[in-house]
Formats: sequence, C-alpha cells, structure tokens
Amino acid sequence: MKIVAMIPARYDSTRFPGKLMKELGGKTIITRTYEAAKRTALFDEVYVVTDSEIIRNEIERIGGKAIMSKKEHECGSDRIAEAVEFMDIDIVVNVQGDEPFIKKEPLEALLEVFTGNDAATIDLASLMQEVVDWEQITDPNLVKVVVDHKNFALYFSRSPIPYPRDKQSGVRYFKHIGVYAFRKQALLDFYKLPMRNLEATEKLENLRYLEYGKKIKMVETEFRGIGIDTPEDLEKARKLIAN
Repeated sequence: MKIVAMIPARYDSTRFPGKLMKELGGKTIITRTYEAAKRTALFDEVYVVTDSEIIRNEIERIGGKAIMSKKEHECGSDRIAEAVEFMDIDIVVNVQGDEPFIKKEPLEALLEVFTGNDAATIDLASLMQEVVDWEQITDPNLVKVVVDHKNFALYFSRSPIPYPRDKQSGVRYFKHIGVYAFRKQALLDFYKLPMRNLEATEKLENLRYLEYGKKIKMVETEFRGIGIDTPEDLEKARKLIAN
C-alpha cells in the first residue's frame, strides 16, 4: 500500500495572511510542518501543495518536494485532489500546513484503520478528541462529530451534537481534528461532486462525503496540537518552542 502525505499550503490565509512563512524557532511554520511529517517515517513521499511560489521556493530550498496548484480551489481537499489525480498511490494523508507540532502516533493510528477488520468499508478516516468543557462544546468555531457504535461518523456540526436534553445520559462529546487519511478514489470523487445543502449550510467540507454516502472512520486521540490560525496562536507556539 503506497501512502503519501500532502500538505496544502495557501499563502493568502483569510485570518492571518502569509502565516506559513512566519518565523517559528528559527524556521518558517511551513518548514517545521514539512519536517515534522517527514520525521514520522510513515510516508513514501511528503509533498507541499501550494498556490504560492514563495512557499514552493521555501520548500525546495530545504530539499523538499513542492507541487504548484491552481489558486482558485475552494478547500484543501480540492487542492490535494488536483495534485494526486495521476499519481500511483493508495492512501493520501492531509497534514494541515499550520500544524508544525504534528506527531507520529495519531497519524499511525489513523493509517491502521486501513488494515483493520472493516478496512474494505472505509473511504476515509479522521481524528476526534473528547471535550468536556461546555463552552467548547457550544463554540461554533469548534466542529463536533457524532459516531455510531463502530466509530463511523454520523454527522459533523458547529452546533452541540447531540442536543443535551438529558445531561445525565452519559453521552460523550467529541471535537473533530482536521487531519484526514483518504483512499485516493474517495478524494477524487469529492473533487468532482457538487456541494450539497448540508455542506453549504454548515460550511464543513466533510459533510459532502456523508451526503454522498462515503464512510468516514473516526479515530479517538489524545493528541493536542497547536494549529496556527492567528498571531496569538503563533505567540503560543513560539513559547512552546522556546521551552
């Protein structure tokens, strides 16, 4: 089974333009993310997929592999699908470009589902983590997921799901961590299928897979990375690196 990691890296981030080229402990964020993915030794190849010559030049400067893509992609999955369409591969792992602290263990657990008992039924897999703080559970910026008894995703939402009519029921709440492992065909199908109502309403691309009947296996993890979405996140990351 041939496995590659793809790191989508758009330069013009809406909330923090140019963030991937910001300095973090003497290296750029995108360089740290690329090197972290390589260190896991889980992948046959690691690529950065970008619409920016600045980012491409940075990755090539350190001896890495970068692929130029179109600028007008709606999301990271589209950008990756364009890059892998003609590659001879089986599994594609999407590593977010602003996650420089990604580690081997959660990625390894994600990939193990493709060799498990129900592997043949899995189109893609992703990570989830339990949350108990009610402020987080109700935060629309924190995407939640509910799963069935085999940990296949039933629905993703910005709302608290399930609705807590009975807070004593013992239900667990999970936040979605946006690291994915795709079968290549599932990713290509996503690229070619139009957006439907659920995705358009919640603004969550993973709902497109569910709306078209794809099976998403969720893997519980304790991994707590630091995604760098704002200047404040970058300062937290710099403090972590310094320690």
